[in-house]
Amino acid sequence: MHDHASCIRAALAHAESHCAREGLQLTPVRLRVLEILLEGHRALGAYEILDRLRDEGLGGQPPVVYRALDFLLRAGLVHRIETLNAFAACAHAGKGHVPVFLICRQCRHVIETPAPAGGQLERAAEGAGFAIETTVREAEGLCADCRIAA
Repeated sequence: MHDHASCIRAALAHAESHCAREGLQLTPVRLRVLEILLEGHRALGAYEILDRLRDEGLGGQPPVVYRALDFLLRAGLVHRIETLNAFAACAHAGKGHVPVFLICRQCRHVIETPAPAGGQLERAAEGAGFAIETTVREAEGLCADCRIAA
């Protein structure tokens, strides 16, 4: 069985050590935004996060959450999920990697998994002499739990 509390503690400890190594300042608001994203293993919109921060007295204005998310994105601790216009905590924080996001259309659970190396997109770009700098790979469907429930 998944120990979610332990999972969150480990991810937060990793984020703190990563930021310390990189000389990045992980403020209380930035840390709380990351913790909020880790709590549900699902992507959240900026305004959902802002509502939580406001309820906790950590800021009620949109720039507060957008600054925190921008920092966390640049630090490699969260990803932007384009399909949902939302953000999810990175499962491999701080590592240079190319993830694929599997998004459950029913429960909105987001699974991050490594993209296969040398895929069709990379081959096509290489053939055209194009150097890919960033990609967004997202697939929408049903997670295992929602498939069983259906």
